[in-house]
Amino acid sequence: MKKSIFVISLAAALLTTSCASKKELVACQEENKALQTNYQNTKEQLASSNTRVASLEEQVKELRRNNAKLQSSLDKSLTNASQNNVSIEKLVDQINESNQYIRHLVEVKSKSDSLNMVLTNNLTRSLSKEELKEVDVQVLKGVVYISLADNMLYKSGSYEINDRAAETLSKIAKIIKDYRDYDVLIEGNTDDVPIKRENIRNNWDLSCLRASSVVQFLQNRYGVDPKRLTAGGRGEYNPLATNSTELGKQRNRRTQIIITPKLDQFMDLIDKAPDSEE
Repeated sequence: MKKSIFVISLAAALLTTSCASKKELVACQEENKALQTNYQNTKEQLASSNTRVASLEEQVKELRRNNAKLQSSLDKSLTNASQNNVSIEKLVDQINESNQYIRHLVEVKSKSDSLNMVLTNNLTRSLSKEELKEVDVQVLKGVVYISLADNMLYKSGSYEINDRAAETLSKIAKIIKDYRDYDVLIEGNTDDVPIKRENIRNNWDLSCLRASSVVQFLQNRYGVDPKRLTAGGRGEYNPLATNSTELGKQRNRRTQIIITPKLDQFMDLIDKAPDSEE
């Protein structure tokens, strides 16, 4: 009886021990499974992290390359900007000099225009109403033009000056002598009607002879310095109007007295570029 009880007790103990070991095994298996899962996840995360690190390292390299390019471009830009600043400063200086020179030319032109207007006003005031009908005075581009009709100065087809022109030419001579810094060109013009007389071959001759007559009249009769006088003829080739009408021909038959500043003095004024004020 005692033996039976011992056997039963032993079997119960073994059974109990067996049950406990089985639970522990199951628990260990589950823990192992969890550890394997964690290990796998960790392994995958590590691989992913390594991939991201490699990608980030490549991005860093690319950023460094771009940074180097940008720095190089910046250095070039700064160098160019420095050079451009020098060029711009030179350009500004040149523009300032040009503007100063332009102002100088404007002052010269203004002075010349003012003198020409005074000359013109003095001349027109000295002429009578009758003379003004046959004398036209204009200022064009800084030059004074005094145009005289041929029937006022000469006999028809002739280059000899008539008595009626003497008084008008005396007034013009006074103006010329008052303005000593001006040169005078006497220019003869004709219509297109052919002419051929003794010592006059054509309209070229007639226009030149008429201009020469006025020059010599101003010199010999009124004492105008001949160094200031020039005689020239343009024949029929500088018409003011058509030669198809009598009125047009009359306008074209004229002698012009052209008064201009002496060229050398005028060029001296222009060549004297203003110096910078000290």
